[in-house]
Amino acid sequence: MMRVGLGWDVHRLVSGRPFLLGGVALEHERGEWGHSDGDVLCHAVIDALLGAAGLGDIGERFPPHDPSFKDARSLSLLRSAFDMVDKSGWRLVNLDCVVVCEEPKLLPYRERIRASLAEALNVSPAEVSIKGKTAEGLGDVGAGAAVEALAICLLAKRTQDEAAGSGESP
Repeated sequence: MMRVGLGWDVHRLVSGRPFLLGGVALEHERGEWGHSDGDVLCHAVIDALLGAAGLGDIGERFPPHDPSFKDARSLSLLRSAFDMVDKSGWRLVNLDCVVVCEEPKLLPYRERIRASLAEALNVSPAEVSIKGKTAEGLGDVGAGAAVEALAICLLAKRTQDEAAGSGESP
């Protein structure tokens, strides 16, 4: 059995915060506003994974009103979400992401972001794709006031042999 999941998130950009994507800090004068560290890409990936596995969404699992998640590292939240997915008998086949922002340009950071997400998700970087786009000057993202991320993943139910090797039940 296979399932797909789609995740999306958007965050305002503000001064005094780091600009994080997939756990990697990008050089920029502003960063994402959020209850956690605001890593918009991690948040989109979390929703894609949880959705594909039928495990709810980021707001349910890591509520923004919960003080324990204040300034939490989103990469750690991603690892926790993936652990839930893994324990429910799913493995990640691939992850495809789009980040939309005017600045900074993602190309110089893309391989580090892929490697960071792959490590958090226990897959090869070859299974993770990151694409950078602009909003062509349209809306808040196009004006440079926000960043948005979309993620889609494919999960496969682990086979009996895979489950036996992992110590989990299928």
